[in-house]
Amino acid sequence: MDDFLPRALAGGFGVALAAGPLGTFVVWRRMAYFGDALAHSGLLGVALGALLGVNPQWGVTVICLVVALALALLQRQRRLATDTLLGLLAHTTLSLGLVGLAFLETVRIDLVGYLFGDILAISVVDLYWIWGGALLALATLTVLWRPLLAATVHEELARVEGVAVFPVQLAFMLLIAIVIAVAMKVVGILLITSLLIIPAAAARRFAHSPEGMAALASALGCAAIGIGLWASLRWDTPAGPSVVVAAAALFILGHAFPGSART
Repeated sequence: MDDFLPRALAGGFGVALAAGPLGTFVVWRRMAYFGDALAHSGLLGVALGALLGVNPQWGVTVICLVVALALALLQRQRRLATDTLLGLLAHTTLSLGLVGLAFLETVRIDLVGYLFGDILAISVVDLYWIWGGALLALATLTVLWRPLLAATVHEELARVEGVAVFPVQLAFMLLIAIVIAVAMKVVGILLITSLLIIPAAAARRFAHSPEGMAALASALGCAAIGIGLWASLRWDTPAGPSVVVAAAALFILGHAFPGSART
């Protein structure tokens, strides 16, 4: 068998391992729309990379980091509600990306691949991006885990205890940006947030600790990758959406049985 399938599995597992722990905090902090906003901005990064003649992955990573930083700073101004800021930046950056791509008459862009992912086309270079970003995110999250957990449970109490809440939250937002940037190849701009939310939401029902929820979310994400790829090859369905459907099926299956979540 051609090695495209092992590469697809390796890339998907790398994303799932990083998305699981980050997704637990996304679920706890109700930041799903934040993930969507960063994902939408990725198309602007694709256009920027193509216009500048550099690897689009660099453009996506830079734009996602810039948007995450902008959101963190704008939230401190408290002039606009967070959901308003997210909607403004998400749709503005997505539209700017589409407009920018319209000027690339001599460059062929696989827009469908960027929107819905192309996991079966993952290359060795893509694997370096995915696993490099995933390991960086996991290593940084390990350092941030305790202060971030304290700020998530009770922000004011965390400040009293000496936690630098804003720098910790900013670092967490930048980690989400990195994972979204490297995950775009797997499920695409429109479906990226699903890998952060669905496995974590499914794991929450059965986890007895934050660490257990993070580990279970990663495991469920890997299972969704494997099942989705198998279904895609078996029934010739789009790989990225098949992964999301598999994750949703695991979520529904989990809720069919009694749970005793404590997280």
